[in-house]
Amino acid sequence: MKTVSKKSTNNSLLNKVVLVLNANYAPMMVCSARHAVCMVYLNKVDVLAKYPEKIKSPSKYFDLPSVIKVSDYVRYDNLSVELNRKNILSRDGNKCQYCGVSKLPLTIDHILPKVKGGQDSWENLTTACKPCNQRKGDRTPEESDMKLIKAPKRPNRLHYFHRFVKENQNDWRPYLFMEPIK
Repeated sequence: MKTVSKKSTNNSLLNKVVLVLNANYAPMMVCSARHAVCMVYLNKVDVLAKYPEKIKSPSKYFDLPSVIKVSDYVRYDNLSVELNRKNILSRDGNKCQYCGVSKLPLTIDHILPKVKGGQDSWENLTTACKPCNQRKGDRTPEESDMKLIKAPKRPNRLHYFHRFVKENQNDWRPYLFMEPIK
């Protein structure tokens, strides 16, 4: 039988994700429980929901926060998502948007190729497998007789947060507009 030390248990608990809300309850970001506990200890946040587990310091037990709200409002553009490869793959569900396969490696394709004036934008970039990207080449999908499964669009921050909602994060759902607040 394998024994787990209290220290390693605490470390794994401190790596859990915590939803951070602005003072107006708008979702801001996700941080580690370690960072959240530090903010709680410094009285910079209010704990709105907790995980059932507790963490232990040498002298006391702490509730493990699940949702925290900053005390002072922070000016923050909470709906924009950075345009990068990881976020494009996430938006497209890690699937080729031409054939639907999720085999690796996946590439990022310019729907309107750069040589024809295509820009780096949410609406012009999509996920493609290597064979589809090579077949399309420097042509538009129409010119290469290929159809997109879904038209790409700019995601908002709520889609980003929804990825983190698992069974243990049911307390997050009302703050992410996934169910009514009780």
